Amino acid sequence: MATAPNPPRWVPRPARTGRGPTSGTSSTGSEMLRRALVVGIDNYLSVSNLTGCVNDATALAPLLARNEDDSPNFAVQTLTAPADEGFVGRDQFLEALDDLFSPGADMSLLYFAGHGASGEGGHDVTLITSDSTSQTPGVFFTEVQQRINGCSHEVAVILDCCFAGGAGGVPAALTAGAVLRQGVSMLTASRADQTSAETPDGRGLFSSYLEGALDGGAADVLGHVTVAGLYAYLSEAFGAWDQRPMFKAHVDRLQDIRRCDPFVPLETLRMLPGWFSAARDLYALDPTYEPDKRESGLPPHPEHEAIFKRLQKCASAKLVEPVGAEHMYYAAMNSKWCQLTPLGRHYHHLASGGRI
Repeated sequence: MATAPNPPRWVPRPARTGRGPTSGTSSTGSEMLRRALVVGIDNYLSVSNLTGCVNDATALAPLLARNEDDSPNFAVQTLTAPADEGFVGRDQFLEALDDLFSPGADMSLLYFAGHGASGEGGHDVTLITSDSTSQTPGVFFTEVQQRINGCSHEVAVILDCCFAGGAGGVPAALTAGAVLRQGVSMLTASRADQTSAETPDGRGLFSSYLEGALDGGAADVLGHVTVAGLYAYLSEAFGAWDQRPMFKAHVDRLQDIRRCDPFVPLETLRMLPGWFSAARDLYALDPTYEPDKRESGLPPHPEHEAIFKRLQKCASAKLVEPVGAEHMYYAAMNSKWCQLTPLGRHYHHLASGGRI
């Protein structure tokens, strides 16, 4: 259970509860038709209000709508219920889910921040809506999953609510239809037996880290942000005594959740096979490569200096490392070498195969 100063997005288990008017932002897809439904509920009629879910939805929606270069990403619709003034009811949520998973898209993403309730035996989770009652607490994730299994496109689900890890659970009584179908990935803020915390400044702890991950923290060298990359980033953000994010997937490829600017330009990555004929070759350096070579008395060498600038960029991304010297500068000034790291050999392989 979460402890102060991070109150949980939950309501006691016996009540089976746990984390107003629709506002929307939208973007149009460029390469693919991609939809995202972003839900943040702070206001509840029969359970305690929350303070950070609308803030989370407001912060994440623009990151999902646009890539770092401002190109369109997901067409985002938001459902938010600010405390004491907004309302997102069960029927409204279900109608939005029907639209999200309807035909015509290549990928759909659902983000939910609000109260969550645990199902029997830790299986399933209920996404609590503003009009929750003891008999109808909200939308059961099995209802979400039925809609997911009824569509044919790629789906990503991100849940920041208590007991979120129970989503997609498979109790023995359920049929095979409860299993995540191929093409579905899921990221949750906590395990099925854990609460999900809010911070004192009005954010979900998980979602505040998620914002940093989407903003480039989880991007790979090529700038791709995937659900797996998000999980790797978020998993490191929580300690052994904290809530633990969970990642579930049934996919044969990872779709981008967002694209950030590549840390190393693609043009540079494509040059790797030209500098290193084989992935384990050494590249010989000398003082002509270092722009600041005044002590050597050598004249400028623009071609070598341009190559060295690119190699240093690769070194900063841990793709290239000096051999026989601690830094690339000394490798050049002392006529040593540089080589590809294991990660660099991976991108050498991609470049050699024409895959980047």
